Amino acid sequence: MQTILGSGGAIGIELAKALSQFTKEIRLVSRNPVKVNSGDQLIKADLLKKEETRNAVKGSSVAYVTIGFEYNTKVWEENWPVLIENVIDACKEFDCKLVFFDNIYMYDPGYLNGMTEDTPLNPPSRKGKVRAKVAKMITDEVDAGNLTALIARAADFYGPGIIGRSMLTESVFKLLKAGKKANWIGGINFRHSFTFTPDAGKATALLGNTEDAFNQVWHLPTASNPPTGKEWIEMIAKELGVKAKYSVAPKFVVRILGLFIPIMKEMVEMTYQYDRDYVFDSGKFEKRFDFKPVSYIDGVREIIRSDFS
Repeated sequence: MQTILGSGGAIGIELAKALSQFTKEIRLVSRNPVKVNSGDQLIKADLLKKEETRNAVKGSSVAYVTIGFEYNTKVWEENWPVLIENVIDACKEFDCKLVFFDNIYMYDPGYLNGMTEDTPLNPPSRKGKVRAKVAKMITDEVDAGNLTALIARAADFYGPGIIGRSMLTESVFKLLKAGKKANWIGGINFRHSFTFTPDAGKATALLGNTEDAFNQVWHLPTASNPPTGKEWIEMIAKELGVKAKYSVAPKFVVRILGLFIPIMKEMVEMTYQYDRDYVFDSGKFEKRFDFKPVSYIDGVREIIRSDFS
């Protein structure tokens, strides 16, 4: 049995699709789980409760953490450590391997241009400090020999079927399609990597089913040579057949918008990711698994076919 904890999000769904190539015993766990594959086993659980997490993991050979909490710093600070402690305890009890789907918020902002698995950890944001804390909880248990686990990290992500859950979709695709100006945070001339969600799902499933991939950090496959913000907008506009109109919101504007729009308030501390080149290197994974990430133009075209045609 392979179990996805937090199965209803963009990554959980793609992971469930991909896991069907490795096993027919897939368990989906969330507050309101929905089948992705016809044979999926569903368990309704609150993973902030230790006993419910224990029951969700019991009988599993691999547990994947793909849960996504509300994008709120206080919620993250309160919930992430509790969840990870519950999952670690359950995995240790049932001798279950752990795959943690992570982001790059814990990386030193001075090293975002060419991020690898060895990029220094020095989170500048409260959200980043939370991610660094829970990753350390996992690696400490691995180092102590108490847990078999891996951490799979992605850049910001984009992909089909994730309207409402992707900055690129919300700020560029949707607005351009509606004849409005795209919005871009920070600087328009900096390069910015995005991980294609179907690639992330396939790669996470592959890692979870590769014995020697454990007890390591992996960057999930992400196309190289990312476009700048301006190039992203121009590429998407061209494929939509509309004019590439846009506005740019520097940090002080985001801060002002945050007085009225809660999600923008949460974005203030993250604007540093958009005022410099943000380039994600997945060479380790690509070489080990001979995996070629979907190109940015093909990713854009697939999103348009899926969501905007």
